[in-house]
Amino acid sequence: MHDLVRVPDHVRTPDGRRLRVECSGDPDGRPVFLLHGMPGSRVGPRPRSMFLYHRGARLISYDRPGYGGSDRRPGRRVVDVVEDVEAVADALGLDRFAVVGRSGGAPHALACAALLPDRVTRAAALVTLAPQDAEGLDWFAGMAPHNVREFQAALTDPRGFVADLIPRSAAIRSDPARLLDELRGDLTDEDRVIVSDSGIRSMLLRNYHEALRTSPYGWIDDALALTGPWGFDPTEIRVPVLLWHAGKDVFTPSAHSCWLADRIPGAVDVCEPAAAHFAAIRALPDVLSWLLTATEPSVASTA
Repeated sequence: MHDLVRVPDHVRTPDGRRLRVECSGDPDGRPVFLLHGMPGSRVGPRPRSMFLYHRGARLISYDRPGYGGSDRRPGRRVVDVVEDVEAVADALGLDRFAVVGRSGGAPHALACAALLPDRVTRAAALVTLAPQDAEGLDWFAGMAPHNVREFQAALTDPRGFVADLIPRSAAIRSDPARLLDELRGDLTDEDRVIVSDSGIRSMLLRNYHEALRTSPYGWIDDALALTGPWGFDPTEIRVPVLLWHAGKDVFTPSAHSCWLADRIPGAVDVCEPAAAHFAAIRALPDVLSWLLTATEPSVASTA
């Protein structure tokens, strides 16, 4: 009986840290790790439980170190996610699984694809960034001024970046709607419609509050990791990968996904030219269907 199966809500890593874990969907379904955005948490936007049950999916999410209920890992790199995903998978008794990341979680999903080829069945990266040192890519081109300032500060003045983000995080923790208000000027009309949807807005506000509930350091360490050396080479990925991006995205410009698609062998590249950043939330059910499909579908059936 499902209700007699106890799933741990915390997992211990080999180095003794606690990771806060949450599972949803079919307990006997095919496992998929969902890696949240920045700032984010295990309670971030996801498909409804009924969809997950219908698809036979068991969705596993956890707070990256420093967010929500997970202990901080100072100085972490993107590649360090691999050890944590393995720790969660081992605690849940999972040998093989798919992985998907959205926005700040997308490079972390690619790290799992690169370093866990014997365990990751498929991987998807939605509205992802490329490595900051990506050769031939103008990394800041097409990016909203708000994001440019934040990432440039993380790159050139990390101490100042931390000093600024600590009080900002405290204010957002007190009123998570402040973050959406900060972003509103950069949102497209479509994104404004998406984040104004009562269900999505409720998930986002709960997500931001949980992300910053215990500290600002998940957000701080994410930004430093994403703008620093990732610790793995995306060209070495050999598992099937889907890259979903939006033509009007000003937070993670589409050129980043295109750069990765040109370098990840056999990557399925899905672009929605008229969509923007938050449309990835609505794309997630189709992406999950691709992740759970045993044979390679056409691009048209996944977008």
